[in-house]
Amino acid sequence: MRLLAEAGIENPRGEARLLLAHALGVSRDATLTATPTPDQSAAFAAFVARRVAHEPFAYIAGQREFWSLALAVGPGVLIPRPDTETLIEEALRLVANRDAPLSIADLGAGSGAILLAALTAFPGATGIGFESSPQAFAWLNANVARHAPHRAQTRLAQWSAAEGPFDLVFSNPPYIPAADIESLAWDVAGYEPRAALDGGPDGLDAYRSLATLLPVILKPGGHAVLEIGVGQENAMELLFPDLEIVRIAPDLAGIPRCVILRNV
Repeated sequence: MRLLAEAGIENPRGEARLLLAHALGVSRDATLTATPTPDQSAAFAAFVARRVAHEPFAYIAGQREFWSLALAVGPGVLIPRPDTETLIEEALRLVANRDAPLSIADLGAGSGAILLAALTAFPGATGIGFESSPQAFAWLNANVARHAPHRAQTRLAQWSAAEGPFDLVFSNPPYIPAADIESLAWDVAGYEPRAALDGGPDGLDAYRSLATLLPVILKPGGHAVLEIGVGQENAMELLFPDLEIVRIAPDLAGIPRCVILRNV
C-alpha cells in the first residue's frame, strides 16, 4: 500500500486489496482471510509494480465491467468508462419496443462495450462493430465471441466503410483536443491508445467525419447516439446541419455527455 501511496495512486488501500484479490483469484472480501502462496505473493508484487508505474488497473486485471458485462481489455484498446453507459440509457428512451429487430452499428467499436451493451439492451437486435486498429480489433473479437457471437459482426475497417442502413448508430469517437492529451493522468495519456483519444486541434475532427457519414447510413427516422467531450455541446448544431438534434443528455455528474441525432 505504501508504494501505491507514494506513486500518487488514489485510494491505495482499496487498490492494494483489488490487486491482491486478482493475484489470489478471489473476491475482494475474501482477501481478509486468505493466505497467499509464494507464487501468489510474487504475482501480487508484480501487479503492484505495474500499478506503481501507473498502468491502468483494468489492463492489469485484464477486464472491465460495462453495463454488467465483463469485457476483456488490455494494451491497445480504450478502457470503457461508466459515463459512456449514458449512451445506452438514452437509446432505451428512443425505442419503445425493445424486442424490435433493430440493425445497430458501433463506429470505432474498441472493446465492443457499446455494441455489446446495446445488444443486451435490445435482445432482438443485430449489430456490426467497425474498428480500424488491429490491436483494438483483437479485443473486440474476443468480447463478441464471449457475449454475442451469433448477433454481432466485426469489421477491421475505418468507419467510412459502413454502408447500412442502420436503425441505431453509436460512437464514442476521439474528442480530446490534441494539445490537452499530455495533461491527462498518466494512466490515460501514457497507456491508452492515442488514436482513441486525439480529436484533432479542437477535438471535433471525428464529428466532422460523422456529419458526412451518418445521413448516408442511417435509415429515415433512425438515430445516432454519440458521446461528446466537456464543453462540446454548443458545437453540435453547426456540425450536424443535416440531422435533427433530439436532445443532449448529461451523464451522472450532470455534464453534457451524449448527443442524440435523428435522420429526418
